[in-house]
Amino acid sequence: MRAVHAEGVLTVYGLGIDEGNATFETAAPAWPVFDAARLPGHRYVALDRTGTVLGWTAASAVSDRCAYAGVVEHSVYVHPDARGRGIGRALLEALIDSTETAGIWTIQSMRHSYASVYLDARKEQRAARQVPRGTPVLV
Repeated sequence: MRAVHAEGVLTVYGLGIDEGNATFETAAPAWPVFDAARLPGHRYVALDRTGTVLGWTAASAVSDRCAYAGVVEHSVYVHPDARGRGIGRALLEALIDSTETAGIWTIQSMRHSYASVYLDARKEQRAARQVPRGTPVLV
């Protein structure tokens, strides 16, 4: 996710906000505010063949305390017209891979929509299959 994607990302975010079940935000912020709140190494966009943003995912730090260095909160938003095609799942898989590589041990989520419940259930199934006993898990 780069500045070139800003308009599309914020459009998809705004559509999610308008649905009223994905966030407590009431309006999408300006790009600099949005950009500063997301971790640079853990953000992805899904684009169609023309470069239009179909969806995005990003992680944000939950605290600046060092004890929470391995904890992030994530967001996944998919344009309403692009849902049901596996875009959210692919975005979440990319995010999980990047956070695991970076040593992040917990991905938190707010379950507001049916889609996020489904994606989180898939994520938890993956965590249960891949994480040995005693290893931090995704919540």
